[in-house]
Amino acid sequence: METIDAPAGVSRGGRGARERILRTAVELFARDGIHATGIAKLTHEAHVSTRTFYQHFPSKEALVSAYVERVGAEPDSLESALDRHDLTARERLLHLFDERPVNQAHPPVLRGCPLHNTAVEAAGNMPEATALVERHKREFTARLIKTAAEAGAPDPDILGRQLALLFEGCRALSTSLNNSQPIHDARELAATLIDQTAT
Repeated sequence: METIDAPAGVSRGGRGARERILRTAVELFARDGIHATGIAKLTHEAHVSTRTFYQHFPSKEALVSAYVERVGAEPDSLESALDRHDLTARERLLHLFDERPVNQAHPPVLRGCPLHNTAVEAAGNMPEATALVERHKREFTARLIKTAAEAGAPDPDILGRQLALLFEGCRALSTSLNNSQPIHDARELAATLIDQTAT
């Protein structure tokens, strides 16, 4: 059986192995991509054996599906702004387009939406993960529509879909350009749309 040396105090198996594998996948898939991250790299970084990996995840696709579910439920994601009770509906919608503070001395490479990136990499190869991403995006759009209704939009379906398009589009363009300007531009457009359609 393959063995991998773990740092002192870190068990190769045990009850924490699944969570360790999943945490490692969240980091590596978002940073390096799914296809570029092989099982050997995952098991090495998670300090588990290949056998332990397959005890918890029967395939890489199973891990990708678990990754999608974990990332989609992250409480600190931008989308969680829609659940805040200390903001008005309009503020919650605009908060989606607030850029997180970064270290200007060492600015990170913009990676965009991890779920969108997963859909691109999984297309045609990982139907379960693709379906999970699609479900999440549909649910997100539904939340936008609900919040648009709370903001007083006469046609919340249209405003919600438009804001979903802005949100997804600005993050994709920012990733392509490695520049946050599209996010700032999208916030201005979102404010205009909301003010034009909501009371």
